[in-house]
Amino acid sequence: MSNKPFHYQDPFPLKKDDTEYYLLSRDHVSVAEFEGQEVLKVAPEALTLLAQHAFHDASFMLRPAHQQQVADILADPEASENDKYVALQFLRNSEIAAKGILPTCQDTGTAIIVGKKGQRVWTGGGDEAALSRGVYNTYIEDNLRYSQNAALDMYKEVNTGSNLPAQIDLYSVDGDEYKFLCIAKGGGSANKTYLYQETKALLSPGKLKDYLVDKMRTLGTAACPPYHVAFVIGGTSPPRQR
Repeated sequence: MSNKPFHYQDPFPLKKDDTEYYLLSRDHVSVAEFEGQEVLKVAPEALTLLAQHAFHDASFMLRPAHQQQVADILADPEASENDKYVALQFLRNSEIAAKGILPTCQDTGTAIIVGKKGQRVWTGGGDEAALSRGVYNTYIEDNLRYSQNAALDMYKEVNTGSNLPAQIDLYSVDGDEYKFLCIAKGGGSANKTYLYQETKALLSPGKLKDYLVDKMRTLGTAACPPYHVAFVIGGTSPPRQR
């Protein structure tokens, strides 16, 4: 029998979030008290407003850190003239998209929302509906493509005309914060997601590198550039590693 003491640790710790956020509104949120503890009350309107602006921004703008990576190519001594030309076109495309008329990419994606709701956050329920309303508002009001089809039967489907349904996954966590990750995932990237189950024999620097390079070459050019390629090794289950 083991005498190892119990110790709980978050299996997926994240690094410090250095994302630059802005205040959308002070409306639709308030603080109350329950059994001597403060709780955060969030009205459905807040969730709708947040989702609507999140997917608008994701469709028409890129984060400063990403843009800086692209701009750095222009001053990179190892970059070819073709590399610099492509980087410049990316920046010009972003300038046009930031005006809010033409999105960064014509494939404006499936709306995916991952939410982590603190135990001391009260919404009254119906979070998925309120968030879906925000997604609906964005795709209806902005110049964005409707990419979602609904099955009529086993062999027939029809475009929903609103880019719904959204994929919404909500998790319960400690604390008094409600955090969201909003992703507009294009079909090109969805079609380039793969799961490989291998053995420990692959876990050596040389073998692993060759394996990853070989798999990366199979991606081809089906998705819109610029690519961000992520490799996830290990974990508890495929859904948790996505």
